[in-house]
Amino acid sequence: MDTSLPRESVSWGKLVDDLRTLISDAEGMLRALGGDMSEQAKATRESLNKQLETARATYAQLQDKAVQQARVADRTIRTHPYQSLGVALGLGVVVGLLATRSHD
Repeated sequence: MDTSLPRESVSWGKLVDDLRTLISDAEGMLRALGGDMSEQAKATRESLNKQLETARATYAQLQDKAVQQARVADRTIRTHPYQSLGVALGLGVVVGLLATRSHD
């Protein structure tokens, strides 16, 4: 059984959030360039538009993959509820011991 799923889920979630922020920032830059019609601004806007479309497509793919992984995790937990409980309990104990450990 793959025990690295929670770490991967966190990584995917962070990646999706970062990509969402990037898309939002890029859209803001495009709006800011809207009034500037110099050749360099037009080229920059066109390039940014292409990159933004690529980012949107990547975001959609990552979001789909994150949803699929969440479904797999949910299915695994529902298929093996006692093992999942045991793993969660074990991790809780380890984290609790590490958090309360004295640093003498």
